[in-house]
Amino acid sequence: MTKIIGLTGGIGSGKTTLANYIKSLGIPVYIADDEAKKLFLNPIVLQKIKTAFGETIFENNLLSKDRLAKIVFNDTKKLKELNDIIHPAVKAHFENWLKQFSDKPFVVKEAAILFESGSYKDCDVIITVIAPLKTRIERVIQRDQISEDAVLSRINNQWSDEMRIAKSDYIIENNDLSIAKRQLDKILKKMMIH
Repeated sequence: MTKIIGLTGGIGSGKTTLANYIKSLGIPVYIADDEAKKLFLNPIVLQKIKTAFGETIFENNLLSKDRLAKIVFNDTKKLKELNDIIHPAVKAHFENWLKQFSDKPFVVKEAAILFESGSYKDCDVIITVIAPLKTRIERVIQRDQISEDAVLSRINNQWSDEMRIAKSDYIIENNDLSIAKRQLDKILKKMMIH
């Protein structure tokens, strides 16, 4: 049976960069955040969001992700409400995606909120990517063109590195990408053997 490796880390840790590196090695990788973003185009999901959050987050009948983000990243109850809509849809999508790789020894599921969503329970092995807070903040500001306060708000809505580390099988320190890739290669080699 195909094993599932969970790959997680806080915003700006570099987990998606490492996930893309794994993909380049020919290993199937599911990037949950990308799939969740696509689900925001699904009419059923959009209707549930409209019911939960109202018309004000829509502009010309299109979802305003900025308006939605302002609501959910400042209100943990609203964030949970959104996650209760998105997580089951991502889980179902992942299960369908997984079927096409039943002949593979393992696949990787990359998710920022692997623990928060509960999907870590479906993983056989969990790898957490960590990086210094200052580095993470700089990466996200550069990538998303948002303020430091906005980054910190998102960080504070995720589990801490300490919480992730306590539940992980492997930890990768991503201060330097080439070193992080070497750490990852060692872990993947172990996975190939087992």
